[in-house]
Amino acid sequence: MVKDPMIDSLIAKRIELNLKPTTAPATVSTGRPGTTIVSQMGYRVQIFYGSDRREVFNEQSKFNNSFPELNTYITYKQPNYYLRVGDFRTRLEAQRLMNELRPIFPTLFIFREKINAPNLNYSND
Repeated sequence: MVKDPMIDSLIAKRIELNLKPTTAPATVSTGRPGTTIVSQMGYRVQIFYGSDRREVFNEQSKFNNSFPELNTYITYKQPNYYLRVGDFRTRLEAQRLMNELRPIFPTLFIFREKINAPNLNYSND
């Protein structure tokens, strides 16, 4: 049996990542060149879940048409797709959106999870 040497290095890397403390503060990663994304714990509003892939993408499109400024996130955990929206620092911000969405999306939940910190727009006024 021939084993690729990269397997050992991947296993070592996985062990190293698992040994890091999970209570670390915000982590910084770069997406596109010149942009920095800061991840931290926050809140998202789940607006839809279901097992039909087309349906979740239709709901995402419906949401994006009404709220183009908010990010949407689709995750799949067998057998369902979950559509969550927003990157809120506080539960109150998520609750405000949830109240606004209630007439459009009937099944809403707030989840605490790792978010991409929203850009803070400071003015020099």
